[in-house]
Amino acid sequence: MDHSLKIFILSGEASGDTYGAALIEALRLQVPAISFIGAGGPKMQAAILESQIKDSEVTSEGESSSSSRSAKFEKSLMYSHHPMKAFDHWMEESAVVGLSDVLKKYGYFRRKFSQFLQELQEEKPEAIILIDYPGFNLRLAKAIRRQKLPIKIFYYISPQVWAWKKNRIPKMARLLDLMICIFPFEKELYESSGLPTTFVGHPLVETIMASKNQTTPPLREKNLLALFPGSREREVRRLFPVMILAFKEMIKSEPHLCAQAAAATPGLATIMQSMVQEADVPISITIGKASELMQRATFGLVCSGTATLEAACYGLPYLLVYKVAWLTYIVGKTLIRVPFLGIINILAGRLIVREFIQKEATPKALAETALKYFTTPQACDHLSKQLSEVISTLHGQGAYDKAAATMLEYLNLKKYAIS
Repeated sequence: MDHSLKIFILSGEASGDTYGAALIEALRLQVPAISFIGAGGPKMQAAILESQIKDSEVTSEGESSSSSRSAKFEKSLMYSHHPMKAFDHWMEESAVVGLSDVLKKYGYFRRKFSQFLQELQEEKPEAIILIDYPGFNLRLAKAIRRQKLPIKIFYYISPQVWAWKKNRIPKMARLLDLMICIFPFEKELYESSGLPTTFVGHPLVETIMASKNQTTPPLREKNLLALFPGSREREVRRLFPVMILAFKEMIKSEPHLCAQAAAATPGLATIMQSMVQEADVPISITIGKASELMQRATFGLVCSGTATLEAACYGLPYLLVYKVAWLTYIVGKTLIRVPFLGIINILAGRLIVREFIQKEATPKALAETALKYFTTPQACDHLSKQLSEVISTLHGQGAYDKAAATMLEYLNLKKYAIS
């Protein structure tokens, strides 16, 4: 009898790539011979490649391997291996922001949709793991159900439909087999519609808190403003000029202040450096050092998204800043059903972090508000304490392991599930 276990895993954004890679590793630790296909980014691709290398090492060592490798090999005998299609590294094209960006790439996404659906039909995986990215992933789940493919559909990192369209939750319950959520309030929302749901804790929070406990944080520089304009080029082009001008306003009255900006990639650093030179403002650019900057700065201006949660983990007081294309904003405003954009405010149920969105995100408004925090240290301390209180509701142990164990248990592989 064929006991192979094949999983299709799909992510379309950088944060999902990080989550997906760690989830692949967690699943492999519990059932080493799982085979993965799908699409994502470089981290997921590397995790799958590493698992394939480990497979070959175990096979070649055979009986002469160490006891630990022998145990892994014995587990792998449960499953047979099949030639797999190459993992699709599509993230340079898939990571889009807003409706206007999606419309520009409609043809590309339509082709990818057909490609993935055909691959599911041909490869016949036991399950598909959809990571966030709801606009694409929920449509794919619907197509899987419409074609009656015998595939279990797991969703990891719940799409924030509770923010923009709660009536989608009952529809999702009919499409999905299992929801793995990372915010505690989501569990009741999905389970009330009959969708089996598990809250496993936020993996990013767990990772950051673990690293904080292992290292001594750098001292905060009392005059340092940190700028985090986002990890996508469109975000940077919309937000960084506003942040630059805000700092330019701030040093008119407080010339002792200094600023550093975090660039996600060398390419974005080049774009940001040209903006700084054009504005003739003394802002230094760092590459890949966002977490270190969050621990050194006194205050920050942060693009809405994962970075706001990361800043909160490090206790950095900040203002949330966001601008999108006007079409995206108008459509989004008609759909959003929560009073805040920032996840910290949503979790707290009240305004903790000030939000500056669209026309409110002006250099003058940002400068005036940020200066109040620099001139009132007590306000910074109070905001930092509030951030820590919210983060404490998300911190757990073994978020990835719990997610993996829940999925394996649903597939009746309880032998390897972690209690």
